[in-house]
Amino acid sequence: MTAPMPVLPPEPPPAGAAADATPPRAPEHKPPSRLLAPLRETGKLFSLAATVSREVFRRPFQVREFIEQFWFVASVTILPAALVSIPFGAVIALQVGSLTQQLGAQSFTGGASVLAVIQQASPIIVALLISGAAGSAICADLGSRKIREELDAMEVMGVSPIQRLVVPRVLATMLVAVLLNGLVSVVGTLGGYFFNVILQHGTPGAYLASFSALAQLPDLYISEVKALIFGFIAGIVAAYRGLNPRGGPKGVGDAVNQSVVITFMLLFFVNTVLTAIYLQIVPAKGS
Repeated sequence: MTAPMPVLPPEPPPAGAAADATPPRAPEHKPPSRLLAPLRETGKLFSLAATVSREVFRRPFQVREFIEQFWFVASVTILPAALVSIPFGAVIALQVGSLTQQLGAQSFTGGASVLAVIQQASPIIVALLISGAAGSAICADLGSRKIREELDAMEVMGVSPIQRLVVPRVLATMLVAVLLNGLVSVVGTLGGYFFNVILQHGTPGAYLASFSALAQLPDLYISEVKALIFGFIAGIVAAYRGLNPRGGPKGVGDAVNQSVVITFMLLFFVNTVLTAIYLQIVPAKGS
């Protein structure tokens, strides 16, 4: 029989090797750059808009919620819109009338001022009032529900907060914006007519004749399209900020302010794009 081979002890590491042998470090997780935060927020906003557009066709449709929200949005915006449209129409009529007097084309005051009111002023007035009055209320309502965890409870019960709460509010803002745009256009036009005829001593016949000579039906169409899109933007932004508050009750107040500011910025940008497209597609009357 052979004797077992002796087990030799492990050789000690050379001097200095112990200090150099450090365990490998786990890769550090770097926080996302703050420069990408606006892009993420923009993507979430577009995602909510796409979800709302898809949930519109989902059944059952919340008819009662839609009627309640429609009445609320209309009740808080009709009177302010009518009151704001009068000075808007007056300022536009006075400014355009002063310019046409300098150019010797006072007979075109009515057409120019009415086109400015219908194409530009009326949709913007409607959108700003809906965003400031109705949008802020929608954002505060959804934000308070979020911090009380009501929306989480709805999701646990299998109820979609988007389809139950957001869709009726967005549709209500869109419908009110379209209907309110007509009211603001009429009131603004009457205000411009009054100030042009009374203060600038214009003739009613020339005012109406210039309007019929320059205006065309697509001017009203683009005004209503703008109001519809602006109402959709106001509702989506208010709902998005209301669904994503930060910091408890104080975060709800901050979200309301942010929703109004963001909506204002988007409205002016979208209005510029739509106006440029319209002027390129639809030729001026008489050209």
